[in-house]
Amino acid sequence: MEYRRLGASGLRVPALSFGAGTFGGSGPLFGAWGNTDVTEARRMVDICLEAGVNLFDTADVYSAGASEEVLGQAIKGRRGDVLISTKTGLPMGDGPAEWGTSSARLVTSVDAALRRLGTDYIDLLQLHAFDATTPVEEVLSTLDRLVTSGKLRYVGVSNFAGWQIMKSLAAAEKHGWPRYVANQVYYSLVGRDYEWDLMPLGLDQGIGAMVWSPLGWGRLTGKIRRGSPLPKESRLHETAAFGPPVDEERLYRVVDALDVIAEETGKTVPQVALNWLLSRPTVSSVIIGARNEEQLRQNLGAIGWTLTAEQIAALDAASVTDAAYPHFPYYRQEGFARLSPPAV
Repeated sequence: MEYRRLGASGLRVPALSFGAGTFGGSGPLFGAWGNTDVTEARRMVDICLEAGVNLFDTADVYSAGASEEVLGQAIKGRRGDVLISTKTGLPMGDGPAEWGTSSARLVTSVDAALRRLGTDYIDLLQLHAFDATTPVEEVLSTLDRLVTSGKLRYVGVSNFAGWQIMKSLAAAEKHGWPRYVANQVYYSLVGRDYEWDLMPLGLDQGIGAMVWSPLGWGRLTGKIRRGSPLPKESRLHETAAFGPPVDEERLYRVVDALDVIAEETGKTVPQVALNWLLSRPTVSSVIIGARNEEQLRQNLGAIGWTLTAEQIAALDAASVTDAAYPHFPYYRQEGFARLSPPAV
């Protein structure tokens, strides 16, 4: 396994990490993802650790805390061997105190997550969404106390806009509070919006990307083909409305390119799609999920090899879209430096 720095921090994380959204799955979204029990979860953790994957990502909102509970039991007795990343901020109920990132909510949410996970510290806490009703100073000062107390090691965000991150970083620098070192983002060959604002921000500010849904909300599994109906077993029947939309023609164009490269490399379509992400700037870790051992082992095969420059260029060409304003003029006009991320 390759290990990378998480942004500009000293924390080293595996290039592939494991998303525990399937653990204890229930409800219309998480139940469709999977329903991994404790016994199965322990086996998943075993396989991950054997492969060098020691970072496990979850969230309090995943199946109303069940994901954290199952993960906590699965890692029991080997806390020192793993890194835990969890998230908070999304609603856990209908009450006024059950959503957001106010000081009171953060303190109670972290304590609840620690109980469910069966640990006394969290390696990385990420705010699951920006809370516009709470001043960033209140959020960051509370995170500072939680880090100082030893309950948190590092902090990050997820699903924030660029200005929201920069406002927070400015306050952190002004007051000497912890800086966000991670940004958990939606990024894939069929979802490259991350590159327009958040990737340049990450390069400039030393924030590492932890990629969620790297297979485009289940669309890049190799089972979806042009001219064919959606497979009966696809979870998209139940979950498509919850995830980011994808233009079908673009999807088929990307899948066509993936098919060609999969044949050239002897790898699977998902492995090629994941490997492309591993070559992108700012990406510290790509979060893979799996409903069973077979899926997990297949996804682990995305590392240990590299695409050629020509193959990367082919995938770039198949997946590129026009950048949103105000970026698109600079992509099209000569005389301006391209705002797309540099090759690595």
